[in-house]
Amino acid sequence: MSIETYYLCERVGHMLRAARLTLAVAESCTGGLLGGLLTEVPGSSEYFLGGVIAYADPIKQRMLSVRAETLAAHGAVSAEVALEMARGVLTATGASLGVSITGVAGPGGGTAEKPVGLTYVGLVGPEVERVERRVWMGDRPGNREESAVLALKMVLSYLAERELASAIAPGNA
Repeated sequence: MSIETYYLCERVGHMLRAARLTLAVAESCTGGLLGGLLTEVPGSSEYFLGGVIAYADPIKQRMLSVRAETLAAHGAVSAEVALEMARGVLTATGASLGVSITGVAGPGGGTAEKPVGLTYVGLVGPEVERVERRVWMGDRPGNREESAVLALKMVLSYLAERELASAIAPGNA
């Protein structure tokens, strides 16, 4: 892990602690990389509850409550599945925030419609449901790392927005 990624993980942890929120992850193409990065930080058990590595569609359905209809209509690599994965990991773990990653890491498996590097990262929690779409141009390890870093940045961005909104809320001036 790069020093930048480590500091990003530390910052996410600090902000989760400060907000008294917990995090859980649902990973497909990253195969547990995001959870591994989060647990590199000492004390991460205070805010990181765990996750589900749901590589196969039946696991997405059974463990994360991704609907068969969603998979059939949009495919496993889609914004819709990313959101259902994030919602499902919230339900499964009781965390405050759920982050999901689904994509085509490569080098094979891509199509014209869903090329290698296509990734969706979902974030679900209090007053937030968002998905970001990226097409990474790296190799398999690079695509996986970029996806995990994007998930961390999404969590950090949400926490910063939440902190700012709280600071400027009426009565806090």
